[in-house]
Amino acid sequence: MDQQPDQPEDLWVFAYGSLLWKPGFEFVEQRRASLSGYRRSFCMWSIHHRGTIDDPGLVLALDPDESSSCEGMVFRVEHSLREDVLAYLRERELVSSAYLERFEQVKLSDGTQVEAVAYVMDRSHSQYTGTMSVEERAKIIARSSGGMGPNDTYLFSTLEQLLKMGVADAEMSEIARLVQEINGQS
Repeated sequence: MDQQPDQPEDLWVFAYGSLLWKPGFEFVEQRRASLSGYRRSFCMWSIHHRGTIDDPGLVLALDPDESSSCEGMVFRVEHSLREDVLAYLRERELVSSAYLERFEQVKLSDGTQVEAVAYVMDRSHSQYTGTMSVEERAKIIARSSGGMGPNDTYLFSTLEQLLKMGVADAEMSEIARLVQEINGQS
């Protein structure tokens, strides 16, 4: 029994960071997509997954920016799993309430639009870093580690997946280069 991808009961999930390479839920379709009005940025202190309260790391967030668009992926979840996947995502992404859960219009690679759940940065939250140079970000990422492992693994895994998708992210590439230099890997 084939189901149409645009059935309203299905859930679309927008991925731009670790969800790209480690979604952690069952899906029936994945497609390249972009979300306007946000940029992918290492702008959130990680005190659980890639750092600690005493030594925070940095993770990616969708940082509101009207002039930007974030390239990523959407996963379509069958309607029967919608509530289970939302519960899983809320436990994973809202662990410290630094993200806001939003349903946003995303554009698929064929030009059609779907509504997808996306986790965006709450700029008023204490885990928002504000502006920080790429050098500062690299120093933090090079040394930090948390419950899900080293911060640089998160950076390199996300960048590798973006490159496989054909998405160039100059800032992430520069941070990765600097982290390798700091860690003596270049």
